Amino acid sequence: RLAAGGARFSFAHAHTVVTLPSHTSILTGHLPYEHGMRDNSGYRVKDGTETLATRLKAAGFATGAFVGGFPLTKRFGLTPGFDVYDDQVPEMKGDVSFSMPERRADAVVSRALDWIGGQSSKFFAWVHVFDPHAPYRPPDDFLSRYRSQPYDGEVAFVDHAFGPLFDRLRTLPRRTVVIVTADHGEGLGEHGELTHGMFAYEATLHVPLIVATVDPAAGGTRGVVLDTPVRHVDIAPTVLEAVAAPADPSASGQSLRDLIRTGGGDDRPTYFEAMTYNLVRGWAPLRGVIVGREKYIDLPIRELYDLAADPEETNNLAGSRAPRLEVLFNVLKGYNMAPPNRPGLETREISQALQALGYVSGRAEAKATYTEADDPKTLVEVDKDLHAATELYQNGKFEDALAMFNRVISRRPDTADAYIQLAAAYYQAGQPGPAIQALEKALAAGAPDRDIRIRLGLYLAETGADPARAVKLLETLPEEDAEALNSLGIAYDAAGRPADAIRTFDKLLVLDSTNGLALQNKASVVLRQALNSRNPGEQQRLIVDAERLCREALQADPSLAKAFTTLGVILANTSRKAEAIDSWKRAVELDNTELNALYNLTLLLAEANRIDEARAYARQYVATAPASMYPNEVAQLRKFIGG
Repeated sequence: RLAAGGARFSFAHAHTVVTLPSHTSILTGHLPYEHGMRDNSGYRVKDGTETLATRLKAAGFATGAFVGGFPLTKRFGLTPGFDVYDDQVPEMKGDVSFSMPERRADAVVSRALDWIGGQSSKFFAWVHVFDPHAPYRPPDDFLSRYRSQPYDGEVAFVDHAFGPLFDRLRTLPRRTVVIVTADHGEGLGEHGELTHGMFAYEATLHVPLIVATVDPAAGGTRGVVLDTPVRHVDIAPTVLEAVAAPADPSASGQSLRDLIRTGGGDDRPTYFEAMTYNLVRGWAPLRGVIVGREKYIDLPIRELYDLAADPEETNNLAGSRAPRLEVLFNVLKGYNMAPPNRPGLETREISQALQALGYVSGRAEAKATYTEADDPKTLVEVDKDLHAATELYQNGKFEDALAMFNRVISRRPDTADAYIQLAAAYYQAGQPGPAIQALEKALAAGAPDRDIRIRLGLYLAETGADPARAVKLLETLPEEDAEALNSLGIAYDAAGRPADAIRTFDKLLVLDSTNGLALQNKASVVLRQALNSRNPGEQQRLIVDAERLCREALQADPSLAKAFTTLGVILANTSRKAEAIDSWKRAVELDNTELNALYNLTLLLAEANRIDEARAYARQYVATAPASMYPNEVAQLRKFIGG
């Protein structure tokens, strides 16, 4: 219905196939190597980057962003210029989590409608929905209609969710330009790619693009379909021209308005890339160009496709059209072919959140040369096996998952995320010894060692296996590495060095004053000092300090289950037992594996003679806690349940 009153571009392309860099190109009009965002993990938009928000804000527009997916939350740097940046997306905790750090399209649209309803003059709204994304779980009514194609169900749900937004725009007393696109597509098994991020075939690179004007005064207008090649970088110049804002002379794109007015125009070559697997796993970097309907993909095994005759890219013409191959390679050389800047250091929580969305994260150094053995086409089965292993683990097939992880490692011994997921599976199954051995094997195999060292250090510290070695592993990492500092603080505490732990958390808080994990972990150390103190005055001061830190942690991140657990201990020790129970219940709601909260709830509810409630939490503890790691507690609560 929207396209019927505007222009639909049938041959539009993204410049990359993952969320954050693609949206940065949409909002800036610049290519990935120009704005510097090459992946979802390890990058932040540079300070001073001009976007549609900053430019339209300067032109007198109210600006609002309403975001549905984790990779676009405030932490990644697209907020400048927005009066409102609404990104209420739940975060994730734990080594392996399968909950989704996203919110449904109807919730996002509702927030956008509330804001738009409060605008009395011109506004710019960015409304981002994330539902058509693995794993595919549309709402029940759409799932029932699309049970065999749940991805289609999510697309249909998004279309439904946008209806109220477009309806509202038709009631406004002014014209509104509406642009609809996608950051990328989805592989759905084509070329062996289940989701997106590895390749740049049309399944993930070709995107929808509609430019329409909703004008209540003008009535219906006839839509047009344009086959001219267009790109994401053309969107920002189109918006700026449409509102008569100053153009960006450095933009890589061109406004689409002339194409719409004239019904077509000259070819616009497209640069594209897929860098995730190069940056994370050390596979060959993927770049390419589209000129007309010819597509060249620059990899160790080169590819050339005639998209007019072969839109599904099944016939690689690289071996039979050498002259055209070289022409297109020379076009590609006109773009920046330098190795991408390597990703920065990311927190474990961010890495886990992206992992739950199917994204890999980590850091691999660039190689001087890449061979056919590094080509993603050669290694696609490795990625498929990792996805399969995760799915097996999710479905409770523990031994099968372990075998699959080990199969990946035997084929590509430098795949750091295979070791990390293998170790996490062991650890959550109550087998810390094999988890630690898997990470030791990774270091010996030469896997990118930053993430391995952090996870190994944490396991050595948290289990008490060797806190001193954990400290040595983590002290070698850069002092500006937030995750390393958090882990080092935990290791110092486990090694009986609370003063060093607090100093380390303070160092991190200087870098990031609202780091909820640092505040939470510091609160735990301070509380332990308080409970061990024999000086009543000092004990009181430390407890007050620990409570303040807990509440600051929860203000920074309300989803920190461990902060609620620690706060509950403080409340219970300061004669506020009812509040303690509420705090522990909140911890368990956020994370049903929060064992300390479950155990404490059982004891305090039993003490209050709320036996049925106590036994319910005891059952949850026994069902969750690995008996090999918590034998005494499991035995005690089993006896309580049976009694």
